[in-house]
Amino acid sequence: MPEYKNMWKKLGQFVLKFRLVLLLILIGFTGFMLYHALKVTISYEFVRTIPVDNPLYKQYLAFKKQFGDDGNTLVIGFTSEQLFKKEVFNDFARVSRQLKKVDKVEDVLSVAAAVNLVKNDSTQKLHVKPVFSAADTTQPALDSAVAILRSLPFYKGLLYNPETNAYLAGVKINKDVLGTKGREKVIADIENIAYAFGSRNDIDIHISGLPLIRTNMAIKVAKEMQWFLIGSVLISALILVLFFRSVSATLLSLGVVIISVIWSMGILHLCGYYISLLTALVPPLVVVIGIPNCIYFLNKYHTAWLETKDKREALVEMVGRMGVVTLFCNIAAAIGFAVFAFTKSAVLKEFGVVAGISIMAIFFISLVAIPAVLSYLPAPKQKHVKYLESRWLDAVLTKIEKWVFNHKRSIYLATLVMIAFSISGMVRLKSVGHMVDDIPQTDRIYTDLKFFEKNFKGIMPLEIVIDTKRRHGFTGMKALDIFQKIDSLSQYIAAQPEMARPLSLVEGLKFAKQGFYEGDSLNYALPNAFDGAFVNDYLRVRKDSSQQQDNTFQKLMNAFMDTARQKTRISVNMADVGSVRLPVILSGIEQRANQLFDSTKYKLEYTGTSITFLEGSRFIINGLKESILLAFLLIALCMLYLFRSFRILICSLIPNIVPLMLTAGIMGWAGVPLKPSTVLIFGIALGIAIDVTIRFLVNYRQELPNYGYETKSTVLQTIQHTGISIIYTSLVLIAGFSIFMFSGFGGTQALGWLTSLTLLSATVTNLVLLPVLLVWLHKAK
Repeated sequence: MPEYKNMWKKLGQFVLKFRLVLLLILIGFTGFMLYHALKVTISYEFVRTIPVDNPLYKQYLAFKKQFGDDGNTLVIGFTSEQLFKKEVFNDFARVSRQLKKVDKVEDVLSVAAAVNLVKNDSTQKLHVKPVFSAADTTQPALDSAVAILRSLPFYKGLLYNPETNAYLAGVKINKDVLGTKGREKVIADIENIAYAFGSRNDIDIHISGLPLIRTNMAIKVAKEMQWFLIGSVLISALILVLFFRSVSATLLSLGVVIISVIWSMGILHLCGYYISLLTALVPPLVVVIGIPNCIYFLNKYHTAWLETKDKREALVEMVGRMGVVTLFCNIAAAIGFAVFAFTKSAVLKEFGVVAGISIMAIFFISLVAIPAVLSYLPAPKQKHVKYLESRWLDAVLTKIEKWVFNHKRSIYLATLVMIAFSISGMVRLKSVGHMVDDIPQTDRIYTDLKFFEKNFKGIMPLEIVIDTKRRHGFTGMKALDIFQKIDSLSQYIAAQPEMARPLSLVEGLKFAKQGFYEGDSLNYALPNAFDGAFVNDYLRVRKDSSQQQDNTFQKLMNAFMDTARQKTRISVNMADVGSVRLPVILSGIEQRANQLFDSTKYKLEYTGTSITFLEGSRFIINGLKESILLAFLLIALCMLYLFRSFRILICSLIPNIVPLMLTAGIMGWAGVPLKPSTVLIFGIALGIAIDVTIRFLVNYRQELPNYGYETKSTVLQTIQHTGISIIYTSLVLIAGFSIFMFSGFGGTQALGWLTSLTLLSATVTNLVLLPVLLVWLHKAK
């Protein structure tokens, strides 16, 4: 390692010689980054886990282009036995009209806006008539209207559940505003109107739907990023003050990480990215990872100053000794994050790019700022280096030395027991994910979602597109056979406990037939050859009257067929069943569809948010697994380049594989599933944990010539020299990641406690198992 040391010593001399110029450049570039950091905005996207060239994603985009967005409806629900009391219902009707007047709200579908199809005897045509009066109604008139509503099966299960007295209102929001910050005001206005109605009438209101979930998650992400950033800075400041007993050293370290945070946000904007659930983690991660850089540099500066009593020489020695170590540590940590940039998932790619570049930026900021600023500050006082003689740390390191040299068999046995425990837990690991996976079960978003699953079987959209492969395939009497098949498939879907009654043209035709036969509910059925003469005229939508153009029912039916009358859709709302149950349900639907529809005549596509979620979940987990393997390979190559020894490489990897296996084992035993947010942990933990190994082995290789290449003495000295800084930096990292345990998202919580656990076990294995392996390696030679 001498060639590295000489090169880095020259670099240290260069930094000190041009310290003022370098600091001014650093300040200027930080100002540039701050300008861009202030322009960063929040992302309101939800389905960005799938690459844009994925066939299912292309299919989903084609569906949205043809039929509109399936995720732009917000639902308001409640249970009440008093809704059809005059005062309450009139208030509810006014609320429905209020909601329709909210800016960017396109339509409102509710019991109060329900319509009926009434046959005109003279023209034999169906006309749309509101079930309820637009003005405030009397109790007798309301009772009559309720009787009509109850006789219309079309609305049963769609807008109300008679068994639980639950009612639902669907609010369709303009899709363009949903991708902007303006959505927050739209959602807030809707919530205020709905909750005010509930407050006036003593009704518990539940609000859900993808627009609400996306908006509230985006707001939570932004708030958490601020609190985590503040929390990580405060914890780091506390540990630094306790460690160095120096205000100047603490402020210098905090200055380095704050500059690094500014750079990370600037990088985010320069890359054209937004704040998302993952990229919001980058700033606090930068603080957590940046502080150890400062500790290692300052620790080496203090030890060198004690030896030389010359500030300049100590600073050059600091850069000479710690420059290469910190560089490779940051490279390893950056690799742990940057490998996610090689996935095709947009959200992972953004996280990997920003985190990887930011971590490397920390190194350059530290390399310039720390020696340059220290050169302007007074030399350390005795109280500033007192931590180097900490009694409790000396006692801990002494015990570690005794274990390393006197209890090798016990260490090997304990390692084998950990491996066995880990493997037994790993076989219990399961891969499962939900759309609202990371939201706590006590959160209102989750409880409201469960309300709709209980009363309306869910709100997650699934779409089935049926293509007849010919124009006008859904017109005239010839379409009746196809509608019979759609009805059979719909009945199969409705029989599934997790799925609501599907909405399709079939339900519209049933509604039309009921209207044609004087509103008799017994005639809510598909037209047959005898009474189907009106079908062709009914499907040929007339637009010769404003009433037909504006009524809710006609708009609903227009959304279920393309203009060529070749394709139609079946829309299903379902529960958030998760990535394990969903494929089973879809497989059953596909099997039933294949029995009904001849593949030579019809083409069926399954799409919607539920499908893209399933594909995204599968895609992102597979991508993460590949990324972890790539990170492992790249880090191994870095270690091999740094130490030029295959045996040292093996020794370095074992103490880091064991903690990762232990974490996976504990996940299995604790029932923590493999999902995108938990798989992420392994790549991050590997990149950070390997830092300890690099620092230990570099110091070992640097000290080896000083002790005549005698392994035991060198290992003993390395434990004493690096043990203090390793323990303190590990405490900083563990404390920093522990902040994430207070997140409102389950995945971020898991990132906090599982990464902390991995780092704790990695610290132990690197201070205990790694020295034992080095001693064994010397004997093997």
